[in-house]
Amino acid sequence: MFRRREAVPFAFVAEADRFRSNVTPPPRQRISRSELMSRTLIGLVVAAGLAGSLLFGLPSLESGQPSGQAKQPAASQSR
Repeated sequence: MFRRREAVPFAFVAEADRFRSNVTPPPRQRISRSELMSRTLIGLVVAAGLAGSLLFGLPSLESGQPSGQAKQPAASQSR
């Protein structure tokens, strides 16, 4: 709504493309064998938990009726 009247120096943004640091980050440490095994075990436990919940949850989602037969009301069966 209101515009600023003073000039804003954005020259530092243009100079940022030219600036390169000469400091390199330290190299990444390799993970140990025990840490790799623990990460793998945690992943397997999570995957097994999801598969188990799906396996035990599917029967409760089914209705008690076979999918081919639809249950008719008692009034329509009395003909």
